[in-house]
Amino acid sequence: MKRNNRYKDVHNQCLDLIRLLPSGAELPTESSLSASLQASRTTIRAVLSHLVEIELLDWQGRKKTILRKPLKRDYFVSEETRSTHQIVEHAFMENILGGHLDVGALLNESELARQFDVSTSAVREFLIRFSRFGLIEKAPNRGWILKGFTRQFALELSDVREMFEQRSVRLFVHLPPDNEIWLELTRLQQQHVDLQTRIKQDYLQFSKLDNRFHRLLNSASENRFIDDFHDLITIIFHYHYRWNKKDELERNTAAVAQHLDIIEALIDRDECRAVTACQVHLAQARETLLRSIDWDG
Repeated sequence: MKRNNRYKDVHNQCLDLIRLLPSGAELPTESSLSASLQASRTTIRAVLSHLVEIELLDWQGRKKTILRKPLKRDYFVSEETRSTHQIVEHAFMENILGGHLDVGALLNESELARQFDVSTSAVREFLIRFSRFGLIEKAPNRGWILKGFTRQFALELSDVREMFEQRSVRLFVHLPPDNEIWLELTRLQQQHVDLQTRIKQDYLQFSKLDNRFHRLLNSASENRFIDDFHDLITIIFHYHYRWNKKDELERNTAAVAQHLDIIEALIDRDECRAVTACQVHLAQARETLLRSIDWDG
């Protein structure tokens, strides 16, 4: 199988999961791994086969036993795990949120493709998909126009996020105990605890864990529009957080603790406590977003 970027990303995520488990423990089913890592079962099988090759895993039928802890050399470097879409997204957001482009700027697909060193079709696909968020719009025969990220947009974004996620939390606590979402929640809880113990040196790893946590929360709603909205949340919050480096360690430390409060309340099936913990966390996220930009600059 071609060792493409998506494969390498899933491979690294699998190693992260194995790091949290002791030698001799068994990995979840292929379907469970596929759901939690958002990868096809074909990709999951390819990753598992490679883990057998490097003697990290013993795979017999449905039984997948961990033989050892992953080493640094087992991982693909981060540059190899980024998809074309991620490359375009990163470069585009660096430009529009980094102050390199003014509101009303005209965006040319060919120019952006040359600048990002990708194909024009990759840029066009990203812009079409991104345009549904209202930050850019197509101008007939003129390319794309940047409408800009305003304070009002940030407030509206936070309002909708709070409505969606609190609804998801209320639904989460009533899911049946045999739903696989509880197994994934337990894994995320352990990963949060693990990060909490090494937060001073690894606080930058919080971003990916934050994305997985909120995506799992929203999955309880089983609503395609909420899933789609989560993509916007991930892009906007991730890139705006990057501009506000002040107190980043402290903010991520607090966010990990807030996630754990929500997780513990969900596991206890305490709806009131879970919603309250969610409100505290989202209020902090709103404040961080609003402080991340010099709105008058």
